[in-house]
Amino acid sequence: MTSLAWDAKEATVGELAERSGVAPSALRFYEREGLITSRRTTGNQRRYSRDTLRRVAFIRTSQKLGIPLATIREVLALLPEDRTPTREDWARISECWRDDLDQRIRTLQRLRDNLTDCIGCGCLSIDRCRLSNPYDELGAHGPGPRRLLEEDPACTPAQCGTEG
Repeated sequence: MTSLAWDAKEATVGELAERSGVAPSALRFYEREGLITSRRTTGNQRRYSRDTLRRVAFIRTSQKLGIPLATIREVLALLPEDRTPTREDWARISECWRDDLDQRIRTLQRLRDNLTDCIGCGCLSIDRCRLSNPYDELGAHGPGPRRLLEEDPACTPAQCGTEG
């Protein structure tokens, strides 16, 4: 078992993996994808700066929220390379997807609130679908679960089952 000292400036791939809870293969993948960087020793071993821990935590949290790696990469590119990011740096990049996260929250709330009544697909397979989506009108808005994908897929609160 390896352990990353609290005052260590750099970490090996094993130390970073243990401390971050991410497999070494995932760390190498993140590096190939341009999400994190390392320097190489004369023996060609990876060494990660300590602030890579924050980046890995940010990547993992972002992935759990369903944010694509390409989007994560774009935002991480806004962080400084020459110094450890500050609280202000992290606050600035978190604003990059505040609107997207708010949209995801609303979508999840709609899913939670309507899951037992309607999955929002216009499938016409549940009795209620015949009432809230007659003649599969939502199909004209595109494929998939339109009520979950769109803020207002041309339905009234009564049709969407959100009327109190």
